[in-house]
Amino acid sequence: MKNITLQVQGMSCQHCVNSIEGALKEIRAQGKVDLKNNSVDISYDENQITIERIKETIEEQGYDVL
Repeated sequence: MKNITLQVQGMSCQHCVNSIEGALKEIRAQGKVDLKNNSVDISYDENQITIERIKETIEEQGYDVL
C-alpha cells in the first residue's frame, strides 16, 4: 500500500468528508479527510489505482486538488 497526502480546496463540512471518503472507497482507496488542514490522507494499491485516478475522483465530487 502506498500513502499520500493531497491538499484539497473547497471542503468545509461533514458532507464534504462523506463525499470524498465515499468516492475514494468506491475506487478501492482509503481516504481520511482533515478539514482543519484542507488535506486528504490516502492509502491505495498503486498496482490497481493511479494517483491521477485518485485526483479525478476527488475533483468529480466538486473539489479542487492542488
